[in-house]
Formats: sequence, structure tokens, C-alpha cells
Amino acid sequence: MAEEADFERKMGGGRDSDDDTEVFKSKNLQAERRRREKLSSRLLELRALMTKPTIITDAISYIHELKSRVQELSDQILAMEATINEHEQQMERSEVDVAQDMNNWGIEPEVKVSKIDTNKLWIKILFQKTRGGFTRIIEAMTVLGFVPADMSVTTSKGAVLLTSHVEVYLVEE
Repeated sequence: MAEEADFERKMGGGRDSDDDTEVFKSKNLQAERRRREKLSSRLLELRALMTKPTIITDAISYIHELKSRVQELSDQILAMEATINEHEQQMERSEVDVAQDMNNWGIEPEVKVSKIDTNKLWIKILFQKTRGGFTRIIEAMTVLGFVPADMSVTTSKGAVLLTSHVEVYLVEE
């Protein structure tokens, strides 16, 4: 009989598995109850510490922190705006200097166009170096139906030299 009991225990029998589950559940239930009671008591302690005056004091200090952060960010924005304004003024001064530089060297704006083939042209444009000037030239060429095939751009002494082989496609309106 002892051998049969050992065999059944090894094979998973012997004890009623429902009894094991109930014992296991009851251990978990007790541990869970203790955990909830402990958590509940600590929450009560925390609530006791958090009186209205402490909540208001904490809120006031948080508002002061936010105000100081807003002031810091405002100062940073003002500093950035001042830097941008200085940079724009320097750019304007440099554009005036560039125009003067081009005049000092006796460089005059110039446009030359030579026909290569039926719909192919060679273009040479010499113009004053300004912010956005190159972009405006390319936009004008596109509007006129010029498609650049090869392009060379050189800047020197306040001037921009653009040479290009372009194909011309008539724009129909």
C-alpha cells in the first residue's frame, strides 16, 4: 500500500488536486490582503500629511517654479531675436559692401546670349551678388522656358558670373 501511495504521488495522484489549489489560493489571498492593508494604511498616512495648507504651499511653490521657467525662456527668446537682428544687419551691410566692391572693380552687369543650335543657347549673365539673386535668375529662366543642361557659377569681387548651356522650349499661353 505504501508503494502504491508513493507511485500515485509521483504520477500526480495521491492527493486531491482541488485541495492543493484551495490551499494555494488561500495563501495568495492572505498575502494579497496583507499587501492591500499595508497600502491602505500608508495612503491614510499620506492623506494625513497632505493638509490643505501643505497642498496650497506646494501649489504656490510650483507656480513660482513655472514663472521662473517662463522668465528664463523669455530671456532666451529675446537673446535669439537680438542675434538674428544683428545677423540681418550684418547681411545688409555686406550686401552694400558687395555692391560697392563690384563698382570699385569696374564690373558692370552683363547678359550675353549666343545661339548654338535650333533650340540650344549659351547664356552668360554677370550680376551683383545679392541674397536670393541667383534663385531669381533661375526662376526667370524657367518661366521663359529655358532648361539648363550645363551650368557654371563663379563669384568674385561682389559679382556672380553664371554661364549655362540651355535648351529652349517655347512656353505656350
